Amino acid sequence: MYYIGLDVHKKTISYCVKDAAGRVHHEGKIGSTRRELDGWIRTMPQPRMIAMEATIFTGWIYDHLLPHAETVKVAHPLMLRAIAAAKKKNDKIDAGKIADCLRHMASTEIRNRRRTLRYRNLLIKQMVQMKNRVSGLLMETGVSYNKQRLHKVGYFAELMSTNEEVNESIRPLLKLSREMICRSQK
Repeated sequence: MYYIGLDVHKKTISYCVKDAAGRVHHEGKIGSTRRELDGWIRTMPQPRMIAMEATIFTGWIYDHLLPHAETVKVAHPLMLRAIAAAKKKNDKIDAGKIADCLRHMASTEIRNRRRTLRYRNLLIKQMVQMKNRVSGLLMETGVSYNKQRLHKVGYFAELMSTNEEVNESIRPLLKLSREMICRSQK
């Protein structure tokens, strides 16, 4: 069995290939693209087990390499502390250490669910920011309003149509902000 450690970055992947005894057989660097991974994996010895560090890019690389190895695993985050704390540190050394400390990758279903939840959290944060901006615009221009009802559809429409304190200069900003809030809620 050959153990391949990958140190994954945005544009490059450093790799280290070790045998069961821990002897290094190959080391190098490739680009972080599917095409380069395809060319590179054909040159690697078999049977092989691939390990990589957990990054934002790990998921697609894991899925792409899965058919080309006995197993593809991800380095345990606690084990990565040894890499971060090392006095001698470079991508080649990191890839070698990653080949030594492995764990299972979360399933595609779980990774997809996590991605969806991260995106949902982002939308909620943006919606809250927009609501705060609406309140800020109104306070900044001295418009009196009911804080509890401000983000209710009917009240907001009423405020825009009947409140004479709403300055013409902020009306487009308020309308745009309201549209973004409604889109985020959907």
